[in-house]
Amino acid sequence: MEFHPLSELDTKTSPEVLAKARKLYEQDSLNIKLKALRGKYGIKQEDVSQFSQTAVSKLERRKDIKISTLIDYLESLGFGLEITALPKGKNASKEVLLRI
Repeated sequence: MEFHPLSELDTKTSPEVLAKARKLYEQDSLNIKLKALRGKYGIKQEDVSQFSQTAVSKLERRKDIKISTLIDYLESLGFGLEITALPKGKNASKEVLLRI
């Protein structure tokens, strides 16, 4: 079994603190993934058609992004967006809420 430094932290931290940390991680991971997606396809900030370079830089650092802004940004990169609701129960199936 591989050692993971956060696994011990999980056992010593309250569920509320862990939930808050996971939420912050998810918010930051979207920003990182957006920047990585753009970089993967060799698109520079100044080459994103519907946004100025400054706007792209700010968008990729924001903690909260409107869905409409995310759609516009992804379309500028040549991508669509799918939002899926993931069930927490075992017997429920995931549901696609939006596909653009």
